[in-house]
Amino acid sequence: MGYSARYHAASLAAVFLALAVGILIGASLGGNFLSDTEDNLRESLQGDIEDARSEADGLQTDLDRERAFTERAYPALVGDTLANRRIGVLALGDLPSSIAGDVSDALDPTGAELVEIAVVRIPPDVEGLAGEVSPKFKGMEKDLGRLEDLGERLGAQFVAGDGKLFDAARNTLFQRSSGEGGKLDGVVLVRGPSGIPDPDEDDGTEEIEAGLVRGIAGSGANSVAVERSDTEESSVPFFASFDVATVDSVDLTSGKTAMVFALLGADGNFGIKSTAGSLLPELLVPADRAQR
Repeated sequence: MGYSARYHAASLAAVFLALAVGILIGASLGGNFLSDTEDNLRESLQGDIEDARSEADGLQTDLDRERAFTERAYPALVGDTLANRRIGVLALGDLPSSIAGDVSDALDPTGAELVEIAVVRIPPDVEGLAGEVSPKFKGMEKDLGRLEDLGERLGAQFVAGDGKLFDAARNTLFQRSSGEGGKLDGVVLVRGPSGIPDPDEDDGTEEIEAGLVRGIAGSGANSVAVERSDTEESSVPFFASFDVATVDSVDLTSGKTAMVFALLGADGNFGIKSTAGSLLPELLVPADRAQR
């Protein structure tokens, strides 16, 4: 029995010793394996990052070349297409300097004359307008539907460049304006952030804007509403509801091109956003230029 007990104890000791040795060896091998795997993964990821950076650099180079090409091609595409046409800009609420610059840059090679820039006071001074215009519109602060009617007549007279109502209401209607005014051949419309009506306020903003746009759209002059590609709250649906051509990316060369051809009579919603029907209109050319 003593021999069996000693044999059994020795056997157990051998088993535990083998387990210990196995654990030590396994831990050593496992550590090396994990370390090798980590190194390989790191090298692979580093290679992927370098490849991605190289590809991004190549794409940026291609993009810069395309941008340089379009900027150089733009004057040749639109040069003198609006020669001697009188263009006005009407902004609802405010006119961001970035959009003003985009519109000016777009018109620069076309030969157009930018004769007036006006910013409509939003919200409107309804009582002040009622006091300036004909007795027909007295008390309209209590009936804002009449304010829309007034806005439509003012919009038409803004394009015509004259009219007793417009002359009487001008200083109250506009927050600021510049230029010589007069009869317009085309109008660029802008709706600044402050021009978007507050749904909780019944202050006449919606009515005066709707009236002005309807009056301009029905005046016979070509009109186009523009915004930048980074505009957070688009006004394309608002202007499109009056069948006014729209451009949602006037900061891009394609948007500037679309704006110019909309002023030539192209109709539709152009740009890069989901509201656009196409990037560009058919490239119209005035008849007198086509005959040269």
